[in-house]
Amino acid sequence: MTTPDPAQPGTPGQIDAAGQAEEPQALADPADPADSADDAARERALRVGLEDYELEDTDLVLLDADGEVIEGYEPEAPLPVLAVVGRPNVGKSTLVNRIIGRREAVVEDKPGVTRDRVSYPAEWAGRRFTLVDTGGWEVDVAGIESKVAEQAEVAISLADAVLFVVDATVGATATDERVVRLLRESGKPVVLCANKVDGQSGEADAAYLWSLGLGEPYPVSALHGRGTGDLLDAAMAALPTESAHGEVRPTGPRRVALIGRPNVGKSSLLNKIAGADRVVVDETAGTTRDPVDELVTIKDVPYVLVDTAGIRRRVHQTKGADFYASLRTQAAIEKAELAVVLVDASVPLTEQDTRVISQVVDAGRALVIAYNKWDLMDEDRRPFLEREIEKDLVQVQWAPRVNVSARTGWHTDRLVPAIQRSLESWDTRIPTGRLNAFLGELVAAHPHPLRGGKQPRILFATQASTRPPRFVIFATGFLEAGYRRFIERRLRETFGFEGTPIEISVRVREKRKR
Repeated sequence: MTTPDPAQPGTPGQIDAAGQAEEPQALADPADPADSADDAARERALRVGLEDYELEDTDLVLLDADGEVIEGYEPEAPLPVLAVVGRPNVGKSTLVNRIIGRREAVVEDKPGVTRDRVSYPAEWAGRRFTLVDTGGWEVDVAGIESKVAEQAEVAISLADAVLFVVDATVGATATDERVVRLLRESGKPVVLCANKVDGQSGEADAAYLWSLGLGEPYPVSALHGRGTGDLLDAAMAALPTESAHGEVRPTGPRRVALIGRPNVGKSSLLNKIAGADRVVVDETAGTTRDPVDELVTIKDVPYVLVDTAGIRRRVHQTKGADFYASLRTQAAIEKAELAVVLVDASVPLTEQDTRVISQVVDAGRALVIAYNKWDLMDEDRRPFLEREIEKDLVQVQWAPRVNVSARTGWHTDRLVPAIQRSLESWDTRIPTGRLNAFLGELVAAHPHPLRGGKQPRILFATQASTRPPRFVIFATGFLEAGYRRFIERRLRETFGFEGTPIEISVRVREKRKR
């Protein structure tokens, strides 16, 4: 009987004379001191043998690198919170971007772009604080606008001071006066910002805002930066040194991004896990635009859950706020450590869903797939769903899958163990001796196929980094993609690596000429 090609995924092992699959040989136990000593001796011997080959400087740096240390977290004192409020389209998000020094908040020249309250770390004159951008506050509105107004009111209640932004070119409106009454009832210190004052001629318009009874209006141009220094000096005078409302932020909680296509239930899931209406939820697709960070403690472990805008089918065809929201979502994936991809279980998997999963894998982030709206799925569809999953997600069978209902909270508690397993795999480092012992036994049982009469030989391997695990193999010839996939699958079978992508690169090195 012919021996199967080990480069083909799914080959469990060699076939013996009786036609039965042989179990791969058990690898050495890393907890056994004798086995650890054997691994260390093998590593030293292979390193000596590697010196006979032409190595580059980058190879030597890689071989001499120490293991990556994963730092814990230390809690910090809560930073004071400054909330930016005002009616729609007065320039709150533009002012936020000016204060934090980068284009973080989505800005567009139309009202109602910002919907959730979004927190950003900021600093002025050596003082660190948390800046909260809010959606526009309006009077007697219904639907999604009323939910946006509610989030603005929550931001005021959780702030230590408020930056009230008014459009100086329009003057104080009835809505502004209603906001003033709300601010007085809150009892919070208020700094009045007269925005859109682009020159001295506009300062007279700003002077009319004394009528609001909030003290001196500070004329500012958020677009050009004019007057923002005086405004921030006044804000720092109003802010306490330590927050009475802010959260105690650890320096290193794990960042988990909730991503998926629009209207799949990301915001509902965050609210359910957080136990509060933290973000705006509406039937309208594309409700979320800015990534929203929420610190949540689950089973005594802190996580930063990041709600993101839905990734649409063709980002390059979107316009305005939706286009910038898509860019912010990609940036949120890059800044996260793990992504929970939400998929609508009640409908077949779409090309859009697989593209979202590919974005996470390409970014090298840990992955958990959550099938949401499980309670809405038709009973007749369930048998077909498993076959769909096997076919459509064949490339990411290593990712844990959880069936949930964000609306009812059903099985949302199962997300946490899946997240923990994936993050542990993402952080896993295999000792170099153990890795080479594994590859030695693997290659002995399944050597690389002959190509052109030559057979590449693996000289040495090391794990270059974690987060995600990256392996570098030194070989005498190029290893085919199928054989690399075979190595990856056996790495997962032996060491776990559930929920994390694995990167394997090959460096071909020739023997030194004597």
